[in-house]
Amino acid sequence: MQIQDLPYPDPGVPDARSGPRFLRWLFRNQLGGQFKALAWGLLHFLAVSGLPFCVGLAVQAVVDGSGTRLAQTGGLMVLCAAGIALGDTFLHRSAVTNWITAAARVQQLLARKTALLGSALTRRVAAGEVVAVSTGDVEKIGWFVEAVSRFTAAALTVVLVCVGLIVYQPALGIVVAVGVPALALTVLPLLPKATRRADHQREKAGRATELASDTVAGLRVLRGIGGEELFLERYRRASQEVRHAAVRSARMWALISAIQVLMPGLLMIAVVWYGVHLAREGRITVGELVTVYSSVMLLTYPLRHFEEIAMAYSFSRPSAKRAARVLSLKRATDTDGSREALVPSGDLYDPVTGLLAPVGRLTAVVCGDPDAAGLLAERLGGHPAEESTSVLLGGVPLDELPLSHARTAVLVQDKDPVLLSGSLRELLDVPASGEVSADKALAAAQCGDVLDALAQGSMDAEDPLDTRITERGRSLSGGQRQRLALARSLITDPEVLVLDEPTSAVDSHTEARIAEGVRSLRAGRTTVVFTSSPLLLDRADRVVLVHDGEVLAVGVHRELVRSDSRYRAVVTRETDDEAALREAVDKERAAEAVPHGEETAAVHGPAARGVLEEIEESA
Repeated sequence: MQIQDLPYPDPGVPDARSGPRFLRWLFRNQLGGQFKALAWGLLHFLAVSGLPFCVGLAVQAVVDGSGTRLAQTGGLMVLCAAGIALGDTFLHRSAVTNWITAAARVQQLLARKTALLGSALTRRVAAGEVVAVSTGDVEKIGWFVEAVSRFTAAALTVVLVCVGLIVYQPALGIVVAVGVPALALTVLPLLPKATRRADHQREKAGRATELASDTVAGLRVLRGIGGEELFLERYRRASQEVRHAAVRSARMWALISAIQVLMPGLLMIAVVWYGVHLAREGRITVGELVTVYSSVMLLTYPLRHFEEIAMAYSFSRPSAKRAARVLSLKRATDTDGSREALVPSGDLYDPVTGLLAPVGRLTAVVCGDPDAAGLLAERLGGHPAEESTSVLLGGVPLDELPLSHARTAVLVQDKDPVLLSGSLRELLDVPASGEVSADKALAAAQCGDVLDALAQGSMDAEDPLDTRITERGRSLSGGQRQRLALARSLITDPEVLVLDEPTSAVDSHTEARIAEGVRSLRAGRTTVVFTSSPLLLDRADRVVLVHDGEVLAVGVHRELVRSDSRYRAVVTRETDDEAALREAVDKERAAEAVPHGEETAAVHGPAARGVLEEIEESA
């Protein structure tokens, strides 16, 4: 895989059982790039390690006064220099390719998992953690994947050099062959502690990122309640904890680096001392001593990669663990789409609650619990929070349809829809049937004043559709965001549209016009609206009361508000005293036909009926 071939046609199915398994899976999927980097790394490191032998041969040639051998040694040094340059260039190229392709694979996997889970992702994983995984963690995972091949090349080079020294000069070669592994093993006792500190640092950084993300997302609310300083102080404390953890981690890695410098230095002292002793006894030549000394000095270069791989693994392991945690998430009901790839039509029915939304009708659903309403809305869209019986559309279980077709059939708009940054035209450029134009959708959602406000705020855009929307629409009011999101949903023109509290931030006059606009534009299409607004309920073809996970009443708004006390309590916010008064009035009305009840009705009836009329008018 080359960089120009990205993205991958298929990033594959990851082994997300643990962080190390995920790292091994990434490595196996890049064997071609790893072997290429290994080959260039061996060429580079062996060429570097060959220079000491050339220097030793040259010194010995000078001592012996041999010009021919000196010239030959010069030629070997030129070859080594060419190998160093060529190997280093293509090793860097291969390593960067491995890093980028590994990071791209992880990002594709995360994007695919995000698209698969939809709104269920942020309920199971904090948004800040998802951001941390898809940015900083991806870099560290790619670092480890590309460092493996360089470490392998360095390790093989060290082994080959030690073997070569034993063959070239057994007396000093054995000292080097024993000392170099000892150098590599000296830092092993420190690695677990360094890893724990690195994990602690990443954990603190992840929490700080989550806190910052949540604070920025709720900045407008925080300003409204005067909580900016409170949350700013919390973030200051979190960032200071990250700094302290980073300093403690850096101290440990600095100690490991110091040992990596100290121990080779001690080895060189030992080699020189012993080599001088052997040279005085005439057991080795000056050239052989220079060769061994130079080899030990240059071995510190490949030995540095032992420290790097330890550091890369320490930082990538918690990152891989977090990525594997996200990638291991599954939909509550996940099938391969055993049904034919088509978009069914018909009634929408939920077997769990008994909710029925007839085809082509506007159905309003009333739930006393907003959280339960949100979960039910997601169930109707095929995104259940837990395993349960599938919702049926025209008798076809949504779970048995291919995911893309299920989402085409039923579109769910959350109660807190997100507006992506970009122009308004780009915001409304969504997959659609083509039957509903942007103008019709904006008009039905009563976005005229929103367009005017956007046009006034942008002097550069002649067309309001070319004005820019800031991230998450933070420059707009809550009602403006809701109306633009509603227009976006109407443009898609799905078979079934599920709206969760689409007008909760809109004034009553605008809400009434939106109700008429949605009813008119969605005529002949199935629409389900979760709301407790009397204005929307009064314009619905069918109203369903859902309580404690089951349907309790079905009818139209005016009938239910008179006949069902539980419905009336949710819609009119009727208190217990008002409910008791209503019951008393109902009894008085029933008693008006009985002679002995006439006096009671005459005394209490008018006042009670007056209160009752006020309650009904508010509904």
